[in-house]
Amino acid sequence: MAPFLSRRDLQFQLYEVLDTASLPSRPRFAEHSREVYDDVLNLAYNVADRYFANHAREADLNEPHVEGGKVKLVPAAAEAMKAFREAGFFSAHADEELGGLQLPNVVAQAMHAHFKAANIGTSSYPFLTIGNANLQRAFASPEQQQKYMLPLLEGRWFGTMALSEPHAGSGLADITTTATPREDGTYAITGTKMWISAGEHELSENIIHLVLARIKGAPAGVKGISLFIVPRYRVNEDGSIGQGAEKQSNNVVLAGLNHKMGYRGTTNTLLNFGEGGETVGELIGEPGRGLQYMFHMMNGARIGVGMGAVMLGYAGYLASLEYARERRQGRHAGNKDPQSEPVRIIEHADVRRLLLRQKSIVEGGLALGLYAAHLEDELDTGPEEAREDTALLLDLLTPIVKSWPSKYSQEALSDAIQVMGGAGYTRDAPVEMYYRDNRLNPIHEGTEGIQGNDLLGRKVTQAGGRGLNVLLGRIQADLKASQGLEGLDEIRAALQTAVAQSSAALQTILGQAPDLGPDLFLANANSALEMLGHTVIGWMWLRQAAAAAHQLPTARGDDADFYRGKLQAARFFAAHELPKVKAYADLLASADRTTFEMQDTWF
Repeated sequence: MAPFLSRRDLQFQLYEVLDTASLPSRPRFAEHSREVYDDVLNLAYNVADRYFANHAREADLNEPHVEGGKVKLVPAAAEAMKAFREAGFFSAHADEELGGLQLPNVVAQAMHAHFKAANIGTSSYPFLTIGNANLQRAFASPEQQQKYMLPLLEGRWFGTMALSEPHAGSGLADITTTATPREDGTYAITGTKMWISAGEHELSENIIHLVLARIKGAPAGVKGISLFIVPRYRVNEDGSIGQGAEKQSNNVVLAGLNHKMGYRGTTNTLLNFGEGGETVGELIGEPGRGLQYMFHMMNGARIGVGMGAVMLGYAGYLASLEYARERRQGRHAGNKDPQSEPVRIIEHADVRRLLLRQKSIVEGGLALGLYAAHLEDELDTGPEEAREDTALLLDLLTPIVKSWPSKYSQEALSDAIQVMGGAGYTRDAPVEMYYRDNRLNPIHEGTEGIQGNDLLGRKVTQAGGRGLNVLLGRIQADLKASQGLEGLDEIRAALQTAVAQSSAALQTILGQAPDLGPDLFLANANSALEMLGHTVIGWMWLRQAAAAAHQLPTARGDDADFYRGKLQAARFFAAHELPKVKAYADLLASADRTTFEMQDTWF
């Protein structure tokens, strides 16, 4: 089986690009060391390899199904959850007082990357649970945290996010699930939720749903939405739920399973609340602030989706790289001897092009995902005077972190299939599964259209455009710091051009905004997403190239080859990808009306 991630690249990103080894100098991480982080990552690799990767294909071929009224999964999924729980990974990021290790976000994200690469379907269960617990830690009452959050961090109970409804999809302002006050201060929840990942299974003792609903009499739109904790089984005041037949159903009823083209190991459900009896929920925080609270989990999930996409692309890249090094076919163009031995296909320039493009995408995407996690650490434990700028930068980057890897990992996986030829799209190789799995990620947690509108319509302009200025300032600082380093001329020049083109296009479209009106202003929001996405990944490649250039003069053997590969991938991105920024910048600046003026009847 091909490796599912590059441990060397992960070390490079964490310690040579991001300087994660310096984090123990901060009080929150004072008990840590690089050795602690390496031990965690080594354990993650071993658990992912032994308990997750071993059943990825089995889970893909044997989807969850209902048997005797219960959802059945492949038995190996339960074994994986037990191993994940026993390793302490559910709470590794959490405070020590909650049983956690207080890992930095960047280390936790790197740890999670192993499981996403090994088995994206099974990994969804713990990561939804962790996101649910994080939201409760931020907004739930101490009593709710004791009652509902702690069992999540222990890995005894699992969690979900229940947002979408069949008629509304991503249009959360139109949800109709209702919450009726009960005499004891709880609420009776009634409605239907669709596309709920991990919504029903037997992997845990209980399932805690975070449900968006509208309290009776609340106003229409997002201002009327509140957030509720809704358990599968009712929880007693002492936190117990009973055993077997003693468990009291909370009338969260499975109405059906959705069968997706990918992520087949993740149960995806249609749930009815209040069917056959009362479904009781507890309000989190204040009424009417549900969507605001939910964005805490959604933004984390958006970064998680981007990282999941990266790791699927990375696994596909490594599989195709291994194949290209072994498969013999064809001869060099100058060799006319039909009796000569065929060469390994990696010796063909076009195959190297396909592999270099994959490398530039997945290693650039990994750098971005880990940089976002690094910003979370800066927000939590970095200098207080910089935290406002850090928050604005993370807000600005979040739609890019979610959408760019989701889209371009799909292109990387297409290239992986192309490298492997006929073998690439058979089930004997894993890349066709990765391709199907990743196709969900451009839709998960908000489509590309939603991310583009968020980026151009809100993030670029919030706080008077300060977040964008922070981004541009950091890019310019890295450009300045990289001056004189050998091997960086191409990436530096291409990035400087892309930054200038992006800045000019944004200034132009923002200046036209009052005359265009909101609909035409956002008509080309995807161009802004693509333009800034490519620019940001170019920045990530500058950072990697600079780190490699610092190390290369003293590197030997495999390390030297590793650094030369980084520099060559940066050159590739500069020559093949960053020139695309101009086309998107031109479209955006021109306020192109083609899609805006297209009529329904013309299709």
